[in-house]
Amino acid sequence: MADDQKPQLNTAVVVVNFQTPDLLSNAVASFRSVYPAVLMLIVDNGSRDNSRKVIEGMQSRYAHTSALFLEKNIFHGPAMHRAAREVKSDFLFFLDSDTETRRGGFLEVMLKELQEEKNLYAIGRVNHVNKRGFPAEEGTAIVLSPYMMVKREIYFTLPPFEHRGMPTLGNFSAAQQRGWVVLDFPIQEYIEHKGRGTASLFGYGLGMRGKVEYLLNKIGL
Repeated sequence: MADDQKPQLNTAVVVVNFQTPDLLSNAVASFRSVYPAVLMLIVDNGSRDNSRKVIEGMQSRYAHTSALFLEKNIFHGPAMHRAAREVKSDFLFFLDSDTETRRGGFLEVMLKELQEEKNLYAIGRVNHVNKRGFPAEEGTAIVLSPYMMVKREIYFTLPPFEHRGMPTLGNFSAAQQRGWVVLDFPIQEYIEHKGRGTASLFGYGLGMRGKVEYLLNKIGL
């Protein structure tokens, strides 16, 4: 393999798909237009449409692109965790399927920050949420998962991403309790997150639990 065909940067890009192959195609194509030689893992979350065929086409079309096909939908957070177990890169960049990459240059900057700052765990667009994962001015600082980068080694010392409205909340809460830092980076200037692509079509799969969380947050508990 020639040098220019080797994977570039010490990171792996993770994209989770559940029955939105059109969105996925745009997300991958736009990302590959600026980063054609970065490792990418597409996790299909038990889709029952033509997603597998679309993803296999991407594997043929784009270099350094692999796929993990799950037998059933384990939901977004657990699928992100499975991906983290699957890849071996030191850094993981999570990219939602309902995104469109507008320009490159962000991976290099994010990697540099994570490599140079020993106490830094994650980088991306930072928001603050309360204990139930709803926006709060004073709360846990989280990096929004549609376009975030984390240190893989640190990730596995923390609670895994889970199935809930804010799948990264437990992970980031524990990280900050242990002294790890998250850094705000204007990733939205590079990548457009169209918003709730999969959730708007299929929901979060939380059932009564999601309604209870919403009501408890509404009354301030």
